[in-house]
Amino acid sequence: MQVTPRSRRQLLFQNILFVVLLFAAAGLLGWLSTLYVYQADWTYGHRDSLSPASVKLLGTLKEPLTITAYTGPRSQFHDPLQRFFAKYQSVKPDFTLSFVDPDADPQRARSQGITGDGQVVLQYHGRSEKLDQVSEAEVGNAIQRLARSADRYVVFLTGDGERSLTGMHNFDLGAFGKQLEAKGFKIESLNLAANPSVPENTSLLVIAGPQAQVLPGMVRMLRDYVKRAGNLLWLGDPGPLYGLEPLAADIGVQFGAGTLVDPETQLFGINDPKIIMVPKYPETSALTRGLSAISAFPGATSLEMKPGSGWQQDAFLTTLPRSWLETGRLEGAVSYDPKSGDKLGPLTIGLALTRELGDHEQRIVVTGDGDFLANQYLGTAGNLDLGLNLFNWASHDDAFIDIDTRAAPDLSLGLTTTAQAVIGLVFLFLLPLFFLSMGIAVWLRRRRR
Repeated sequence: MQVTPRSRRQLLFQNILFVVLLFAAAGLLGWLSTLYVYQADWTYGHRDSLSPASVKLLGTLKEPLTITAYTGPRSQFHDPLQRFFAKYQSVKPDFTLSFVDPDADPQRARSQGITGDGQVVLQYHGRSEKLDQVSEAEVGNAIQRLARSADRYVVFLTGDGERSLTGMHNFDLGAFGKQLEAKGFKIESLNLAANPSVPENTSLLVIAGPQAQVLPGMVRMLRDYVKRAGNLLWLGDPGPLYGLEPLAADIGVQFGAGTLVDPETQLFGINDPKIIMVPKYPETSALTRGLSAISAFPGATSLEMKPGSGWQQDAFLTTLPRSWLETGRLEGAVSYDPKSGDKLGPLTIGLALTRELGDHEQRIVVTGDGDFLANQYLGTAGNLDLGLNLFNWASHDDAFIDIDTRAAPDLSLGLTTTAQAVIGLVFLFLLPLFFLSMGIAVWLRRRRR
């Protein structure tokens, strides 16, 4: 091609047009980016995004949520906190994050009880809570505590050998009690012998397996509480009801006269046939919504609903068809014998009852086992999640059912003993020997020259 002044002008014009169009395209993309936002989390397990449970929790908040982080602009906590809470701001539009330098405003920091750099204060619905450590689990629990009503209590009956909410024996509920408090439940104990009335602000009354005869006067108080539309959670067990038969008759529930057994629990690596596994839950039940993990019930009895009780019933926990209610002694080889009164599964071990009294829906939950929440078995499969669901539903906190937080699945690396030995051999011996031999080879080669 012959270069002429005209061709030079054309080439210059093409270059100028290309630059103009390039800048125009860049500007157009920048303008479109202000209108349309796309974010993607490619980390394993989406660890840089809020879990669906946290997103659902934020969706239950009807009022603005305010976070105040007490850290300076040059602190090591400033940028990580800003990145962490940006995930919440992207989900909840009325989420507000502000920073306060404790050194520049010490009076405000002292008024909030700030004692260290990086602490944060959450404020919601006129209430506030301070967090020393920030994680999705900690923030989620704090939000649940702030969102629950301040004047409603879960009351546990005591005085007749019930499971202790603070005890640390295997049969006690101490570990579960800590979980309830972490989720914002306000827990109180009630001995009807010392305080002969159920407090008016009781959101839920819990009967956790008495082991001594309950006096008739106390039973009458419990029946009056139920008649006044009080919510009840009854964690039953195989064996006698210790004087609570009138209460069971009032709500129309009959406890089985025996213990449930499942001869095929060995498939799960369990040698005790008294441990009942529930692998499936009804999809229509509000109490088990979102649950997928197996729950285990060590030593349970069956439940039956009497006809004409006037309650809406939901059998949310049922055993497998291979199980049965053993009415005889659990000694030696146990086998199903219908002639002796044994009942073949599937059988109910969890009942949810509701009825409308005026403009109030009364809720009662009865289980045929209380050990599944005991310290010894709380960590088994889905027992903890199931227990929290029961308390949330029975206390009318449905919004918190199926809300939990998850840890990122790639935080730890599990290696077998063989893998550890191979890695140690390669990095401690083989690689050093390889580099040493290479060095000697290079030295010998240079020396021969």
